[in-house]
Amino acid sequence: MDIISAIILGIIQGLTEFLPVSSSGHLEIAKALLGEGRVAEKSLLMTVVLHFATALSTIIIFRKDLSKIFLGLFQFKNNDSFQYSLKIILSMIPAILVGTIFNDEIESLFGGDLVLVGGMLVVTGLLLFLADKAKASDKNIGIKEAVIIGLSQAIAILPGISRSGATISSSVLLGVDKEKSARFSFLMVIPLIFGKMAKDILSGEVSTDSADFVSLSVGFIFAFFTGMVACKWMIRLVKRSQLKYFSYYCFAIGLLVTVTSLL
Repeated sequence: MDIISAIILGIIQGLTEFLPVSSSGHLEIAKALLGEGRVAEKSLLMTVVLHFATALSTIIIFRKDLSKIFLGLFQFKNNDSFQYSLKIILSMIPAILVGTIFNDEIESLFGGDLVLVGGMLVVTGLLLFLADKAKASDKNIGIKEAVIIGLSQAIAILPGISRSGATISSSVLLGVDKEKSARFSFLMVIPLIFGKMAKDILSGEVSTDSADFVSLSVGFIFAFFTGMVACKWMIRLVKRSQLKYFSYYCFAIGLLVTVTSLL
């Protein structure tokens, strides 16, 4: 992979991991355009590296929140931090079950089917449009909300469904405060990203043979710093009820990709 391609993929991953426009969908589109689908091992290795970069940027931005969560979890005290930690864990269960039980079926969806990607981007746009119309609230996330948000995250395994878009939209539509919805959405995915990375590496699916470490490093750097900016930006946008602009984008890209693929 050349440096320019690595930069493009890094920026796409950094932006779309946090902005509600589907990182998996955009990476599938980018790989199709750049021709990376012909080299599956290198493509998967780059994907793992880019996801690690955005996970690391999330950890840095939410380091104080994560510190409270870990303290609450390991102190075994029934306080707000402990309960929040349990809700994070609970929200992860649906995605873990779906990813484990339907692993082969899910992997088959990431084979460059741009019609599927386009259709799911339209679904993402609809979710964002509805969430943007939701009334402001100061409601916290409860057990029921955590389960439903977790189910949304499981559905977002599909390429083209934005994980952040699905989880934030579900949370907001349930009446949860918008900023709290965004924070919960970003925090709940960190363990899943590292879990998926560990699974891919231990399974032997990720090959480092003949890996271009320069391109991997460049992709990592651009994904990391772009992710830092996008994460902070996304929280402000959710608070200001500006999700509708992303819904328009998803509608446009989804329809364009679908129509182009069918022609």
